[in-house]
Amino acid sequence: MQSKIAKKIFTRNYFTALIQFRSILISWYEDNWFKVNIEKEGLDCTVEQMELAAEGHLTTEALMWNRNSNERTISGMTSDEFRERLHEVLRKEGYDIDKRLPEGYQEAPLAYDAVWSVALAFNKTMDRLHKYGKSLKEFNYNNKEIADDIYSAINSTQFLGVSGFVAFSSQGDRIALTQIEQLIKGKYEILGHYDTQADNLTWFNKEIWRGGKVPQDRTIIRRVLRTVSLPLFICMCIISSIGIIVATGLIGFNIWNKHRRVIQSSHPVCNTIMLFGIIVCLTAVFLLGLDGRFTRAWLLTTGFTLSFGAMFSKVWRVHRLTTKAKSDPKVRTKKVQPWKLYSMVSGLLLVDVVIMLAWQLLDPLQRRIELFPLEAPLSALDDAQIRPELEHCESHNNNVWLSVIYAYKGLVLIFGLFLAYETRSLKVKQINDSRYVGMSIYNVVILCLITAPVTMVIASQQDASFAFVSLAIVFCCFLSMALIFVPKVIEVIRHPRDKAESKYNPDMGVSKEDEEKYQKLLAENEDLQRLITQKEEKIKLLRERLAEKEALVGKGGSGGLTPSAITQGKDTLIVADFITDAGTSDSAFGGGISVYTRSSRCSQSDIDFSESYL
Repeated sequence: MQSKIAKKIFTRNYFTALIQFRSILISWYEDNWFKVNIEKEGLDCTVEQMELAAEGHLTTEALMWNRNSNERTISGMTSDEFRERLHEVLRKEGYDIDKRLPEGYQEAPLAYDAVWSVALAFNKTMDRLHKYGKSLKEFNYNNKEIADDIYSAINSTQFLGVSGFVAFSSQGDRIALTQIEQLIKGKYEILGHYDTQADNLTWFNKEIWRGGKVPQDRTIIRRVLRTVSLPLFICMCIISSIGIIVATGLIGFNIWNKHRRVIQSSHPVCNTIMLFGIIVCLTAVFLLGLDGRFTRAWLLTTGFTLSFGAMFSKVWRVHRLTTKAKSDPKVRTKKVQPWKLYSMVSGLLLVDVVIMLAWQLLDPLQRRIELFPLEAPLSALDDAQIRPELEHCESHNNNVWLSVIYAYKGLVLIFGLFLAYETRSLKVKQINDSRYVGMSIYNVVILCLITAPVTMVIASQQDASFAFVSLAIVFCCFLSMALIFVPKVIEVIRHPRDKAESKYNPDMGVSKEDEEKYQKLLAENEDLQRLITQKEEKIKLLRERLAEKEALVGKGGSGGLTPSAITQGKDTLIVADFITDAGTSDSAFGGGISVYTRSSRCSQSDIDFSESYL
């Protein structure tokens, strides 16, 4: 029955192209078992096909015969003598052993030695029972004491039999050499022996493998590192390199044209800081596609702070200028101090350094391997399975640190978005590109709010994660450079020698002469407003004094001018001294007021004009 199942397996292997694999069988069959009864057992296979399928398979069995065929055993016979006697008995029983050996022939030496083992164990048991006045005849299957004695006697039995050295383990198993054979060219060849007691393998190096390749004794798990697709990596690196070249060129453009008012009013150093941050961010794209041993957090954090921080500082100063201008109009004419912009970027960068240093010192980044389920190999002939793995650069409390950074960056983004919205329609001469900076902040905020959560979801998909993050970085960088620098480049190209600003930039639509006139008018206006304020205070004071004088005259009825004398009609007007800018007399009420008639230098219409002007 077992041989029939083994032949079915060989038949399946032959017709499914699996004959390159080697089977290991327990060899208790006769030597030509795979050739006989093929048609009788209903197998769709010829003898030649079965021989091809069975070629090279291995068998293991306990050593049946003593390797030293001339050594006398406990029975007084050698293994060769026992074999001759066995053949003689089989022939007498009518077996044609020259054509085919009967089933069970290979186990005959084991059976013979097993009988000897039982006989020797019984002898030891009889001697032991005789000491206690008992006999082996008293044994039955309920007598545990005698059964234990027999078991102990068998365990201690050791002798040299026709099958080799006979001994038993503590579990009662036969301890014998294991013989390893291989079917080579239709015949079994002994490859070696294994001694379980000595844990020793004797190998004869006779094995032959199909194709010269040693078959695997197990399924090989091949670990394959998942990396970013090479075409995708090269494509993003090329785009990032172009961006780095453009940013470097814009830095040169910014420095070369720093004398131009269109560049000066946009704070060239602040623009250079932004461009340097863009270069750092684009450099991080190269490291995003490499393995997890590289730390990208420093580059991304620093690059973001330099680029976004420079834009944030500009829009913050615009908001501050417009807020202060409501209470102090002179703020609009003041020049923005560059150190205020740089100090804000430095402050944001300092916060980044503190967070990143704390992260690195308290919970440093380490290389972590993410394992995926086993996958089938690309080739069906490859007897192995693929274990995909993905590298991550993380720390033990990675989510905590990311939350801190995201919270800090998120607050800056939201505040920048608020400032950009508040200053969306403002034009400030001191920062001429404030509207373009606000537009850049809009785009950066939107992309960051989309990219951060999405990358956390697709972190295990290396190609999708790399492409998404890289495109977000590239798009932010290119868009910011285009919005802030394209108008400046166009302006410089259109007017290469004219230092006065053209009408291309709506925020810079006046010439240098107009600017000087404007500044002069602003100064005169401030002086006039200051003078008017002083005069209004004097007028208020004089009116209060006049009211007091009228009250005193009305009560006294004498001692000075009467009310009719004071109010003589519209041809007479009482005014303050400062109107005429001349010395006044105290003839009317004794101080601060003079009475003028129609012939006076200040008429009623002049006073009406002054009041309306004020």
